[in-house]
Amino acid sequence: MKSKKRKAASRKPAAKPAAAPVKAEAPKAEPVKAEAPKAEPVKAEPVKAEAPKAEPVKAEPVKAEAPKAEPVKAEPVKAEAPKAEPVQTEPVKAEAPKAEPVQTEPVKAETPKVEPAKAQPALKAAPQPEKLKAAPKKEALKAAPQPEKLKAAPKKEALKAAPLVESTTETDEAAFERRLARHYDELKWLYCELYNGDVQAFDYCVSMLRRAWADRKPALRAQDAAREADPNWYRRRDLLGMMMYTNAFAGTLKGVEEKLPYIQECGVNYLHLMPLLQSPKGRSDGGYAVADFRTVQPELGTMADLEHLADACREKGMSLCLDFVMNHTSEDHEWARKARAGEPGYRERYFFYDNWDIPNEFEKTVPQVFPTTAPGSFTWLDDCKQVVMTNFYPYQWDLNYANPVVFNDMTENLLYLTNRGIDVIRLDAVPYIWKQLGTSCRNLPQVHTLVRMMRMVCEIVCPSVLLLGEVVMEPAKVVPYFGTPEKPECHMLYNVTTMATTWNSLATADVSLLRHQMDTVCALPRDFLFLNYLRCHDDIGWGLDYPWLGARFGTNEVAHKKYLNDWFTGKWPGSDSRGELYNDDPTLGDARLCGTTASLCGVEAADFEQDPFKLERSVSCDLMLHAWMLVQSGIPVLYSGDEIGQLNDYSYHEDPEKWDDSRYIHRGNFQWDLAELRHDTTTRQGKQFEGLRHMEQIRAEEKAFDAQADVWTFDTGSSHVLGVGRWYQGHKLIAFFNFSPEFVHVSSWEKGPYDELMYGGHRDDLNDVELYPYGFAWFLHTEEV
Repeated sequence: MKSKKRKAASRKPAAKPAAAPVKAEAPKAEPVKAEAPKAEPVKAEPVKAEAPKAEPVKAEPVKAEAPKAEPVKAEPVKAEAPKAEPVQTEPVKAEAPKAEPVQTEPVKAETPKVEPAKAQPALKAAPQPEKLKAAPKKEALKAAPQPEKLKAAPKKEALKAAPLVESTTETDEAAFERRLARHYDELKWLYCELYNGDVQAFDYCVSMLRRAWADRKPALRAQDAAREADPNWYRRRDLLGMMMYTNAFAGTLKGVEEKLPYIQECGVNYLHLMPLLQSPKGRSDGGYAVADFRTVQPELGTMADLEHLADACREKGMSLCLDFVMNHTSEDHEWARKARAGEPGYRERYFFYDNWDIPNEFEKTVPQVFPTTAPGSFTWLDDCKQVVMTNFYPYQWDLNYANPVVFNDMTENLLYLTNRGIDVIRLDAVPYIWKQLGTSCRNLPQVHTLVRMMRMVCEIVCPSVLLLGEVVMEPAKVVPYFGTPEKPECHMLYNVTTMATTWNSLATADVSLLRHQMDTVCALPRDFLFLNYLRCHDDIGWGLDYPWLGARFGTNEVAHKKYLNDWFTGKWPGSDSRGELYNDDPTLGDARLCGTTASLCGVEAADFEQDPFKLERSVSCDLMLHAWMLVQSGIPVLYSGDEIGQLNDYSYHEDPEKWDDSRYIHRGNFQWDLAELRHDTTTRQGKQFEGLRHMEQIRAEEKAFDAQADVWTFDTGSSHVLGVGRWYQGHKLIAFFNFSPEFVHVSSWEKGPYDELMYGGHRDDLNDVELYPYGFAWFLHTEEV
């Protein structure tokens, strides 16, 4: 029998009961239990849209027929609903459907120059529609949106004909209704298919979307409209990311805000803050064991500080990214504490079992995530005599997404964060979120359904927000998380395989596999956008294309992984790399690798040995890898500290809460004293910083780096050197990257002449190009178009 440790508690709001939306009969022209309003007592002229003067349907989009009693579709918005008490509605040139309050935020029927009042408190678990001061009760807006101004009851464009981009006269409310109408049918279909036709849960979900939209402040709604009008805003060639831990970089969220000028100096306009929500000390998994999705870790600041930072980033043209841990919660989460106590409805949010019979069946097919530090996928809870699923650590309880309450409440948590100003949501551990006995519980079809629904939710409520999927899997299993052009899922994915293959090429001084991987990526639709990186907060797993390596070179997977780990830990003769292993599994001969980019490139060893030749070569290696990252299709993301070549931090060995997690070797505090040297090119920090900034500026300025550029690889005649080409609107880039510690001569028969972008100079052709050890070159040819 397997057993794991138990831990303590925190809190999080419980789920709200699902409320059904309104099922409206085909409305009649006369008002429903409502007197024709004399005048809205809101310091405005009375609404001059008496029901008799025009057809009663004028207030809904285009078609003057009464809307059908269906849920909102692309036709005029329909309101479907079960049995509940109707709410009286205003007869303001719109039908007055019999609608009950459905936990929805109504469309605000504004008279000229009148701001709508705040929503009233909930009525019978469903929020009451908004009122305009002393105005009569209004319809809960499941029906057609009312026009912004009701002067002469102008016709509005039909929802089914609404373009993707909002017109300048479209109100916020109308834009929301248009987006809801566009996705409603598919969202309901997928939801009811996944949750066995649970219409009540779906209706609650829709009402929750309305509440979330109503909570979205004007600045974010304006950003939604701007980005919806420019859907490729995040594909600019000047977009550069940086990921960091708040405490390691600046101590607190306020500290990060104070350091925004430095971040801007690095050329960064996409900032990813690693997990910062409430999690128990000593059982946080680096912040990935969340105890409260709406509270910031006190030592980092408050939710108000996070919102203020998001506002500051927006003013500076930066997008802010935050992790959303959706597979599990901390055992200290309020749901987990209530489940442990046996409160009704809470154990169903996790996977609880009375004995080991079913868990043992799961264990037969489910791979272990942490085979050495947290073996097994279940934990025995001695205090309540139950077994709970814990795929990651014993204090991280897997959520049961087969329960619609979990989906609804977690989606509401996600929208809460987007309404604080978060621009990019990183979906953590996406492939794990659906569990099914007899399977690996990885990458199941239902996972894609859930991600697709979350994509639609964001497009309805907060269309300026992007979803970034963390899918650390082999190449064939990563790409499906983009979805299809017609039914997209994640906006962006981490280019995990290319990252791992890059380090493999460095250790083997052979680019064959890297070129094969690059060709695979280049063949994908251009809509598929990767985040490219060298290092991040996590380890490097060797998820290489071993079937291809085996077929091409007869590579043995176990032996090859051992070689890679020996090379990067400095055990292999001739290696100057300094890394540490994580979750070393002697049974499988497998382990993951940790370390900063500079230390893995040999800078640490050269620095320690005071060897100027090795130091120059290792800094060149570091810059070459970053140059390669910048040439790839997608968004390049730096790991904080890499811009100054920060080395491994071994102090974690002395920390009782971190000593057994070698990932903390590259999670050390940012060294501000070394950052002061960034403009002194006689120092390695200066060479690193200035070299990297020069490359980034070239990328931002040159058309060949455009997101729509054609990208390809070519044979350089050397297995040590990767050749990459990019072309866009007559601008052609030819790049060479030497992954060996030797001088190499290569050629390309591409038509010239060429300008050398990094170091200056001009060439008539690219015959016999000399590359220094771990060197690279970017050549640009401009054609008449």
